[in-house]
Amino acid sequence: MLLFFMAALLLSMSSLHAAADSTNTFLKRHWTQPVAPQGKPPRSFSRLEASLEPSACGSCHRRQWEDWKTSLHAHAMGPGIMGQLVDVQPTDISSLRDCTRCHAPLAEQEASLIKQLRGKKSTDALHEQGLACAACHVRKNVRYGPPPATPKPGNEQPHNGFVATPAFADGRFCATCHQFDKDGYALNGKLLENTYAEWQASPYARQGKQCQSCHMPERRHLWRGIHDPEITRKGVTVEATPPTVRDGHVSARLTLTNSGTGHHFPTYVTPRVLVQIYQASADGKLVTGTLQEKIIARQVTADLSEELADTRLAHGEQMALDYLVPHHPDAQAIIMRVHVEPDYFYSGLYRSLLEAEPDSKGMSLIRTALKNSLESPYDLYVRHYSLSR
Repeated sequence: MLLFFMAALLLSMSSLHAAADSTNTFLKRHWTQPVAPQGKPPRSFSRLEASLEPSACGSCHRRQWEDWKTSLHAHAMGPGIMGQLVDVQPTDISSLRDCTRCHAPLAEQEASLIKQLRGKKSTDALHEQGLACAACHVRKNVRYGPPPATPKPGNEQPHNGFVATPAFADGRFCATCHQFDKDGYALNGKLLENTYAEWQASPYARQGKQCQSCHMPERRHLWRGIHDPEITRKGVTVEATPPTVRDGHVSARLTLTNSGTGHHFPTYVTPRVLVQIYQASADGKLVTGTLQEKIIARQVTADLSEELADTRLAHGEQMALDYLVPHHPDAQAIIMRVHVEPDYFYSGLYRSLLEAEPDSKGMSLIRTALKNSLESPYDLYVRHYSLSR
């Protein structure tokens, strides 16, 4: 027992003294923009330890790496953003950093991207890895992470140990990319990216339930959000009042409540959620003229110059769709549906880019991005009710 205690103590000592810093102080230093180059690795590092490639991290942190590969973080430099960046001059560092500061923040990733923009072949296109492990966990070849859930005995730690800090379990860590500064870009008096502030206004903040509580349960590196039906269902409550037919009219009600999302539903300008009720024919198809719907979204123009509408739901808010439409003679059923389009804004953006710049170097990538965005919608909720005559 004494040996285990000493080993745990040594591990704590190898974690240096970052815990003594306040979270704000640590994060200000950790997310200094641009992130400084790592520099030359210590001579004691093996080739694997010196690598910034996520696959190198995955050699030991297998579960985290496997999770990360399925996440949007791993695809943060996908065809949608790269299709726009290929036309940026490699000397226009400011424009590049407007994107890479969150999508590929490492200095080594910036160098890799510039090399590609200059037409030079690269075998280590680190920028293509998006928000790689090192983007959050490595600074100047020092590894950082949360305090270990279970301290492991042993004096010798890979890559000279790591710096343990509770900042990795604090929502402010995520706010670096998911919250604009107070003087950041806004439409209609509201910041374009305001997720952390929305969370602060929710009951979850008062309960101490951080971003990581929902998006990184059990420290999983999944970061599931609105693209994932399971986590979206956990964040809302959908209730239906079955249809009735009276005096030749069909009436019904469908409500959606933001009951469990710790910020607005949805939080950003990219998704659109459709709450719909319509009459269907015997083959299940929509009967023309019977659809009623409400949109839950922050709708903006493709160039982000104007907010068209904002019908998002803060935590606890509800949207109700009351249906009252004449019973169509071809209708055999009523369909109640909540349909989620996670990439609705991007689909419109990509279409506008393809129309405006059909000969741009990045258009093949934009076409791929458009295809991907059109494959992301799903039905969050569907109920079929027969209409008796």
